Amino acid sequence: MKSKILFISLALASIVSFSQTKTGTVDSDYIVSIMPETKIVIKRAQLYGARLDSSFNKKVKEYQDKVTAFRKNEKTLGALAKKTTVTELQGLETDIKKYRENGTKLMQLKRDELMRPLYQKLSKAVQNVAVANGYTQILTVTGNQFAYADPKFDITDLVIKKLGITIPKPEKK
Repeated sequence: MKSKILFISLALASIVSFSQTKTGTVDSDYIVSIMPETKIVIKRAQLYGARLDSSFNKKVKEYQDKVTAFRKNEKTLGALAKKTTVTELQGLETDIKKYRENGTKLMQLKRDELMRPLYQKLSKAVQNVAVANGYTQILTVTGNQFAYADPKFDITDLVIKKLGITIPKPEKK
């Protein structure tokens, strides 16, 4: 009976020791911020934003011109013409509001589209570093709530090296 209990205890102890995991952390936002490709993505997003702003400014200018013309001719317009013009101006205001909201959504979609390859590249590097160093789980530092994370398990520097990125020197104040 004692030998069965000893055997079960040893089996349980070996299962527990083999099932231990190695968890690490990575600061993905920091890595993406220092990737050389990020500068290109930011420039492309700014160019896209400038095109959207240009179209938006044309709509606002058209609206402002019509408001100015309406105010200038308001006294000479008949009731029906005033009502028609006011309705047209309200429609333009609604269009401008929708255009502004859509512009914000379009910018976010474009930014996500441009950043996706960077995050895919980062993900592949994290996976390679994790496998090479025997990690079973990698958590991102940003967005997670940690009570404690041992810095020796942070693989951020290893991923940066894997991607071939040089860490920028801190700016002197």
